[in-house]
Amino acid sequence: MREAIRSGDFAPGDRLPGENDLMAAHDVARMTVRQALAVLGGEGLTEARKGSGVFVRSFRPLRRRGVSRLAAEGWSGGRSVWAAETERRALAVDRVEVSERAAGARIAGALDLAPEDPVCVRSRRYVLDDKPVLLSVSYLSAALVRGTPITAPDTGPGGTYARLAELGHRPVRFREEIRCRMPTADESDGLALPPGTPVVLIGRTAYTGPGTAVELNEMTLDASAYILEYDFDA
Repeated sequence: MREAIRSGDFAPGDRLPGENDLMAAHDVARMTVRQALAVLGGEGLTEARKGSGVFVRSFRPLRRRGVSRLAAEGWSGGRSVWAAETERRALAVDRVEVSERAAGARIAGALDLAPEDPVCVRSRRYVLDDKPVLLSVSYLSAALVRGTPITAPDTGPGGTYARLAELGHRPVRFREEIRCRMPTADESDGLALPPGTPVVLIGRTAYTGPGTAVELNEMTLDASAYILEYDFDA
């Protein structure tokens, strides 16, 4: 069944045969069929629709271009870092929360602050083609950004990096760390993940010319929704 989906015998949006048909076709028990369907769902290939059956997922993975998306000519010209990736697909930020709290040891270490120093926390959820694909939380020194558009839900053209540049703290270097794990309950809920779907964690730090860290952005991605692409010269 997996190979039939990948080869296109079952196209995106197609309904898979029902349990009785699969039992007869493969001469297996109902529990075996259900376990097989669960595996396909966990791999992000199918989705179960209550009362309708199991369908091949129609969502097309998002290709995240890890190098070109952060090029300064993009965000400094007012373009979102998402612009080159969405390929005119419908992208929305349906949840935005901006708050302020003490940095704590972990965030303070990343931004060279004291643990008691306040940080601006920007939490967002990104939805592509009506599907949640990314949870993002950015941390910035509150003393640096307080009273600026960075503390507003909409930071304006070019986003946070363009606003930092206007403040005289233009990011010139980025560092990303990537790892994978199974999601927490909150992450599963926020990304509407089917059981067994892992998440990709990307931690990005933005640095100014003198090497000062001005933002830590921690992202949680639906692993089945992304292709991570890195294109750079040797």
